[in-house]
Amino acid sequence: MNPAPTTPDELLTATARECLAVLGKGADQDWSRPAGDLDWSCRTTLDHLALGLVGYAGLLVARPADRYITLFASLDPQAPVAACLEGVGIAATLLATTVRSTPAEARAWHAWGHSDVTGFAAMGVVELAVHTYDITRTLGLTWTPPDAPSAAAVARLFPEAPSGHGPAETLLWCAGRVALPGLPRRTGWQWDGTPRGAQEEGSGAQRPAAVPSST
Repeated sequence: MNPAPTTPDELLTATARECLAVLGKGADQDWSRPAGDLDWSCRTTLDHLALGLVGYAGLLVARPADRYITLFASLDPQAPVAACLEGVGIAATLLATTVRSTPAEARAWHAWGHSDVTGFAAMGVVELAVHTYDITRTLGLTWTPPDAPSAAAVARLFPEAPSGHGPAETLLWCAGRVALPGLPRRTGWQWDGTPRGAQEEGSGAQRPAAVPSST
């Protein structure tokens, strides 16, 4: 049995593995349908995942202070879904490898808070988990995000998260996907990637103002 993932890159890799496994079960379905409640199709959502994961890796490499990077990744629009899933797996591996090799003190720009390696790894977990949930709803596949990566992502990016609920359900609530007992589904949300506590020392980062999100 493989040891449970604990480091940021391991949690990201474990999430990608689970997401790609379940999405592969529906690869022969119609991916032109909207992904969950998104305006994007399931296929477009895969493109968004590739763009985001490679973009986070690029931000950690270039470490800009005030802008997004100039590299944009996309999947072959003519490729079958199974091959596109391979592309998302490559993007996740690029981010995990970059997280593992980047110094802990490094900081890079993000619109939702200048962040560090743990922050960008957690962003990758959120993107993969939440959008896989969106797609599986459309494909009729029962799936929830894995608990350990969900708990780590919530702890790192959502300081306002409620307690007393399962990690996967809490992550989905934070991302505006589900309601929780006594808590309605959120209509606007974002994470805060700004390092906190010991991570924040010397970063000089400013926390972002909350805005609605359709991610």
